[in-house]
Amino acid sequence: MVQDDRLLEGEEPSGFQKLLGYRLVEWQEGRAVLELASEAIHTNRAGLVHGGVLTTLIDTACGFSATWCPFPGRVRRVLTLSLTTTFTGQARGGVLRATGLRRGGGRKIITCSGEILDAAGNLIAIGEGTYRYHGGSEHPEGVPLP
Repeated sequence: MVQDDRLLEGEEPSGFQKLLGYRLVEWQEGRAVLELASEAIHTNRAGLVHGGVLTTLIDTACGFSATWCPFPGRVRRVLTLSLTTTFTGQARGGVLRATGLRRGGGRKIITCSGEILDAAGNLIAIGEGTYRYHGGSEHPEGVPLP
């Protein structure tokens, strides 16, 4: 398992990652953990973390859980085919922790599940997704970084 700020070494964070401010804090085969220090920009009109932010964290954690690549200079990618999210609580702020787990699937299509805990460790959202590997990403060695 890799756990530090160098997880995406060689690959720039996406524009959406920069916009939301989440970071990948743990990554290994079949598992990924993201953290987001939620702020006012992440809230809805009621002052709660927006459901779209929570759904994004689940989707992203699940996608990372399916794309671990231990080979330097290479990457694996997936495309989300379907995603369901169930909100089980609310968050007003603090650090949110999203965990994604690869659950199964075939050579090209896989399933993952995710959950988000608030700063107090309360479960605030769960989700499941179905993903399709990009060409070459179905293999553990992935493809060269562009």
